Amino acid sequence: MLATLPLSAGLGLRAAHVETVLAEHPAIGWWEVHSENYFGGGAPLKSLLAIRRDYPLSLHGVGLGLGRIGELDAQHLAQLRTLVQRIEPAAVSEHLAWNCHAGRYYNDLLPVPRVDGVIAHLASRICQVQDLLQRPLLIENVSAYVSFAGEVIGEGELMAELHRRTGCGLLVDLNNFHVNALNLGIAPRKEIAALPAAAVAEIHVAGFEYLDGTAIDTHGAPAAPAVLELLDDALQTWGPRPVLLERDSNLGAFAALHREYRQLASHIQRLQGATLEAMS
Repeated sequence: MLATLPLSAGLGLRAAHVETVLAEHPAIGWWEVHSENYFGGGAPLKSLLAIRRDYPLSLHGVGLGLGRIGELDAQHLAQLRTLVQRIEPAAVSEHLAWNCHAGRYYNDLLPVPRVDGVIAHLASRICQVQDLLQRPLLIENVSAYVSFAGEVIGEGELMAELHRRTGCGLLVDLNNFHVNALNLGIAPRKEIAALPAAAVAEIHVAGFEYLDGTAIDTHGAPAAPAVLELLDDALQTWGPRPVLLERDSNLGAFAALHREYRQLASHIQRLQGATLEAMS
């Protein structure tokens, strides 16, 4: 099984809201956290273990750099395995990105050029991580701000082929597809149509902001109407899926984010209920 998340809305859990969640136990279907924030153990891990007792959790990696040149960081992998064994999450995911070159780390999720050889390169890394964790890894598409010469395959096709070769699951970030459509002119529905439905184990929606005329994937605003339209299309095509609302900046009070979450959750519940009825 690619993941065991509930077929409902989830919410990204950030440090600013942890104490509120522990104190109030809000009605959230499931939480997703960034794995690296808990590698150091201590109080953050203690809080996460307490939350894990009451909610399903998804571990979402932002620092592994699957597409990097050279070996994956052995210490990072060891810490991830320890965390997975401790938390026993419902899903583990990582981005199709690179973040390191010649010993220098970059504070961004940099897209992997889809050129000759990239499929074999990424597949070997995904298999390495899955063998280590003894479970499927979900891979996520990323936002991009430049295109590369010599690309031979679309992002949706790449994700589908990686699933075919490795058995990994797919985490489909609809906001990233939308941002890439705004910046690079890709056709998001074409990319989504290339994805095998059975491999889609999680969906992300989030918001973006404009900076000097460029759409930036900040996760700092409500999901755009166009992203929610992509979500409607995806759920009607694929059937019910776990859907995460991401917010990484402009967090504000938890109550405001919880209202946004409830609106999304109600919308998904209505849509997925109608989809299930149509499929029966």
